Amino acid sequence: MDRGQLPLTIIEAALGVLLLVGVAVTFALGVPAAPTQEAQLDVYAADAATLLANEPPRHGEETRLRELVASVSAFEREGPELARRVERVLPPNVLFRVETEYGTVGHRLPAGVPTGTATVTTTEGTVTIRVWYA
Repeated sequence: MDRGQLPLTIIEAALGVLLLVGVAVTFALGVPAAPTQEAQLDVYAADAATLLANEPPRHGEETRLRELVASVSAFEREGPELARRVERVLPPNVLFRVETEYGTVGHRLPAGVPTGTATVTTTEGTVTIRVWYA
């Protein structure tokens, strides 16, 4: 009983062609796109919010952010120091805006720029941090 066998060189040649086609397709399709700016900005905002949400207060509330939204007078007292703290937390090329029901600190948000956002809810109110590249 005779069996047909493919010579080993034909199998090697077929695997080589398959490998070359795979490499060619990879170059033709390219690599996946890099993450967008918004994703990195969201990370910056979330990191800043986490740090601020866990920092001890300067005067008497439970956390620094809760102290910020406790009242209008607390916001006026704590706002400038919070702005300085956020500037130290974020990279130098990132601008920010912290929004509460009593006001905002930081820079004006320009129209049409990609932003990252993080929101922290405290028992006194909500704090939203928006960041964007300078």
